[in-house]
Amino acid sequence: MPVESPTTQPWATCTLRSAPEAAPVEAEAPAALPAPLPAEAAALLGEEKVGPRDGAGKTVVVAMSGGVDSAVTALVMRERGYRVVGMNLRLYSADDPEHRANPCCGIPAMDDARATCARLGVPFYAVDMEHEFAEAVVRRFVDEYAAGRTPNPCLECNRHVKFRHLVGRARALGADCLATGHYARVVPGDPAGGVPHRLLRAVDGRKDQSYVLHTMGQDELGYVRFPLGGLTKPEVRTLARAFGLPVADKAESQEICFVGNGSYADFVAARRPDATRPGEIVDAAGTVIGAHRGLVHHTVGQRRGIGIPRPEPLYVLGLDPAANRLVVGARTEAAARVVTAAEVTLTGGRPPAAPFPADVVVRYRGRPHPATVTLGARGAAEVAFAGEGPICSPGQAIVFYRGDEVLGGGTIAGVTRVAGAAGAGPLASAGA
Repeated sequence: MPVESPTTQPWATCTLRSAPEAAPVEAEAPAALPAPLPAEAAALLGEEKVGPRDGAGKTVVVAMSGGVDSAVTALVMRERGYRVVGMNLRLYSADDPEHRANPCCGIPAMDDARATCARLGVPFYAVDMEHEFAEAVVRRFVDEYAAGRTPNPCLECNRHVKFRHLVGRARALGADCLATGHYARVVPGDPAGGVPHRLLRAVDGRKDQSYVLHTMGQDELGYVRFPLGGLTKPEVRTLARAFGLPVADKAESQEICFVGNGSYADFVAARRPDATRPGEIVDAAGTVIGAHRGLVHHTVGQRRGIGIPRPEPLYVLGLDPAANRLVVGARTEAAARVVTAAEVTLTGGRPPAAPFPADVVVRYRGRPHPATVTLGARGAAEVAFAGEGPICSPGQAIVFYRGDEVLGGGTIAGVTRVAGAAGAGPLASAGA
């Protein structure tokens, strides 16, 4: 196993450049913790909040981002009795020595994750996954935007990095499970007995991340733990402060990690200059009504920045990269009537025998819309909305819910819109 620079600090640290073949070095005992624990924090460690104390004799790998959520995940799993191994993913290294561009996956974040592991007295690994992240997430993000679609890089990171490569590394270490700081819940089942594991929304609706986890299958749902799913964000910070974690008051990162404080349009343009070519703005009938300065500056549903004053605001209805045209129209023209989806997967693994009703979400923490889902061949599906559907774009994730349960989802391939309030003919989304 290639290992770089083992350290004699009071916690075990090494950098892995391939799947590990040996168990991590043991860490020393944790630093002294508050005694007695404040009653409010102690109550948050109850089984109804964070799960049972079922970790005796078991090892868990915790994905450590350097933020408070993953820090408290490691804390909770330790308190549940698990032997915790912290693992930080080095995902993206921009040409930015002060790490302003990628605050959640640069060296400062890794240092915060290491400091948290030191506080908890658990071993720490830094795993170089820059190549995997660049191929599966960054390249796809750039290509999708250049093609006029709207990708979700967090979803792709979960699908191709965290719940593929990281699960593999955790298993190679002999870990019994992997835990992450995502806000979601899993209800364990018995797949062999015909009872599937179920993925649910988090208790804290403001932090729920089940939308970007819809690609998880039964094997992953049985192996991954989400111990924060029963907590609210303020409760997570309460635990972090009570245990003196160094990231207890660290601000959250709101940006796309590899774009950081910059503009996603500038990020894409630097890699695909063709996406900044000026072109025509047309209405739904194809009439030229203005000019745009590059399709990369626009996304479906956008209202600001179109630059054409009208009594009623205009919305972006679609992007047509082949003609380099931006299609705009009224709000009444923007709503979807039918969506076709590709790459559809179901969390339960088994497709229903007939079309099924679902609450459909097309944006992270978006509003659910009632619809009927009809599954097709080779991962395709058609989603027909019961009334006026959401504004959505090819490339976005479309996720099917039944109450709080995630049934599955896919990637939007095409959108048929209602062309007007009076119900005129359909308007197909450009790029569909």
